[in-house]
Amino acid sequence: MKRGRKTNEANSSSSEETAEKESKRYKVTEEKTTAVQSPDWANLLQDIILQVFQYLPLLDRAHASQVCRSWNQVFHMPDLWRCFEFELNQPATSYLRATHPELIKQIIKRHSNHLQYVSFKVVDSSKESAEAACDILSQLVNCSLKTLGLISTARPSFMDLPKSHFISALTVVFVNSKSLSSLKIDDTPVDDPSLKVLVANNSDTLKLLKMSSCPHVSPAGILCVADQCHGLRELALNYHLLSDELLLALSSEKHVRLEHLRIDVVSENPGQTQFHTIQKNSWDAFIKHSPKVNLVMYFFLYEEEFDPFFRYEIPVTHLYFGRSVSKDVLGRVGMTCPRLVELVVCANGLRPLDEELIRIAERCKFLSAVGLGECEVSCSAFVEFVKMCGGRLSQLSIMEEVLIPDQKYSLEQIHWEVSKHLGRVWFPDMMPTW
Repeated sequence: MKRGRKTNEANSSSSEETAEKESKRYKVTEEKTTAVQSPDWANLLQDIILQVFQYLPLLDRAHASQVCRSWNQVFHMPDLWRCFEFELNQPATSYLRATHPELIKQIIKRHSNHLQYVSFKVVDSSKESAEAACDILSQLVNCSLKTLGLISTARPSFMDLPKSHFISALTVVFVNSKSLSSLKIDDTPVDDPSLKVLVANNSDTLKLLKMSSCPHVSPAGILCVADQCHGLRELALNYHLLSDELLLALSSEKHVRLEHLRIDVVSENPGQTQFHTIQKNSWDAFIKHSPKVNLVMYFFLYEEEFDPFFRYEIPVTHLYFGRSVSKDVLGRVGMTCPRLVELVVCANGLRPLDEELIRIAERCKFLSAVGLGECEVSCSAFVEFVKMCGGRLSQLSIMEEVLIPDQKYSLEQIHWEVSKHLGRVWFPDMMPTW
């Protein structure tokens, strides 16, 4: 009995030792597994951290820089500050988070000589936000910017500022940059003298200029830019700045071929804006010099103001009608726009556009994108239009209420018929997609 008891005790002791060893082994394995699964964020490659930081807003970027020494080092790397967007708004007028002014001052103090691609985004309509943007602009004395954008998502912002304050801040950038290649200053009080400063310091490098809705600039001011900036490839402006002299300047042998010209034709008060006519020979010279240019025109006019337009051939490629446009004008489009690639009509009225669409399909052989909103087109005419254009219609956005059933096609049938001619499945839109 004693021998059996001793044997049992020995077996029990051995089992306990085995269990203890297994337990320790499990704990060691678990610790190793935990160590493998828990990433060491502090030892991430700085190139990876840099890529992540570039997608963060400034405030989040600053918070992340406090995680560890390595992340803080990345926060101050010059490559992180070559491209930057300042977001400005007043907390009382916007639910969006603005860039903290003190943080902006620190960034400019330490990285102003690294900034190259800068945009100021004013996300409310307050004068204070626009003033803050100007104050920051005036501090960029050590910058050599390549791109500058002043973006106002809510009007009027910059236009509410004293003109002298804005011009003073803007010319600081023009004088100090020397290599500015892209400038976007829509809806700002920029004027002719400030454009002369721009040209005097950046004529050899400027390639893109967008300045729609700049009422203090005259045709002579924009002509000065075209005469001196021979490398200009993209230009956006209001129609009142377009002139025969400007088109001829852009067509000179010294000037590179323009790639993109956008013209906004806007009228705020019906009957109070007089629109001049551009001569056909000016357009001819322009298109001869830049045969592949994209000429984009946005029309926001009232019906009675279209008389000077589409009276003879015009090399427009992308045409947008933001307000109601008459059957007569659309008929003239089909006769005078042979280079048309894209057509968007937001509204027309209650008279069907059957003949006008057919004429456009016949004459505009490059048409590949069409959008129709508050218009009327019979189903038969629409099918014929699609059949004539064929598979080149890569974009076809037609509101369902535009299509009027007739004896030949119902709304249910038109889906299959149009899909057949397009070579892909097509449905009318329930909401505008342009």
